[in-house]
Amino acid sequence: MSADTSSSTRQLVLERIHDDSRFVLATHEGPDGDALGSLISMHLILSELGKESAMFISSNDLPLPREYRFFDLEEVFHEPPADMADRTVVFLDCGNIDRNSAGVLRDGAHLLNIDHHHDNTGFGTINHVQGTASCTAEMVWDLMHGLGVRASPQIAEALYVGLITDTGRFMYENTGPTAHRMAAELIEAGVDVAGVYRRLYEGMPTGKLALMGRALGQIQRFDSGELTLVALSAGDFAQAHAEESYSEGIIDQLRALEGAKVAVLVRELSSGERKGQHKVSLRATDDDVDVSVIAREQGGGGHRRAAGFSTTLPQAELIDFLRKAIATQLHGADDGTPPAPPATPAKAV
Repeated sequence: MSADTSSSTRQLVLERIHDDSRFVLATHEGPDGDALGSLISMHLILSELGKESAMFISSNDLPLPREYRFFDLEEVFHEPPADMADRTVVFLDCGNIDRNSAGVLRDGAHLLNIDHHHDNTGFGTINHVQGTASCTAEMVWDLMHGLGVRASPQIAEALYVGLITDTGRFMYENTGPTAHRMAAELIEAGVDVAGVYRRLYEGMPTGKLALMGRALGQIQRFDSGELTLVALSAGDFAQAHAEESYSEGIIDQLRALEGAKVAVLVRELSSGERKGQHKVSLRATDDDVDVSVIAREQGGGGHRRAAGFSTTLPQAELIDFLRKAIATQLHGADDGTPPAPPATPAKAV
């Protein structure tokens, strides 16, 4: 999206928020720090403006991962409001409306799509999509200024969580000068930097560490390590006494391995409507592979270096698909030549 287009859609969003009085807010399934931080901060901003705002999180997405349970979710709805047709719906950090379990949210009077995923499908009546933003929270912060709202400590904390989680604590390539200026302003508004860090990254449950151990003990590497993969079964979670959310952070260890081009974490879902499916998370180590392209082939999406999808493919077929998709981007292996013979996974490292 060009700067001019982004500027014009920003103004349209500001006008819509100014003119409307009732809103419902939603984000993608399995909400992460940026999704939750954007959702909560926008709710608080609308409340500061005297607007009526309802946050929606599907019961399938609860409980939240341990590190986000400090957020106050007393005002969250698990079913769409009865007056949906009269409300403006704001989707935050959601690249595809199909990634939200509440399809009825499509029925709002207006649909504002605020997101920083470059492959956003443009499903809103207004699509404010800025692929250069470090996170959706950065876009909410910018809109906050446009609405004339000062960040309360609660707003600042929510925005800060979105910022530091989606920039990898300011280490990912999406971290720009604006992200640091935003952080400085939020700290001045009252963010307890050390306190937020402790809640997000310390106080690790024993089960999370046990799951990490099981994962690192079964690393598979293919094609000279270009594909580095761990697959966690429901049994792995059970034996580690780990919640599904405890897998957070494992893929970062895989991505750091020497020679890796794409790190993949496959985890079996053991609860909810998708029980028995596998959630596949993809991380690229550089721009040589665009993992969002790979994810879209399986109905998912994301960013160039971070994406994901859900699948029912058996593991052998999934690995074959991933190897071919990575090879296509790295080596142009889409010319009809026979695929590489199955690799023998390396021993755990």
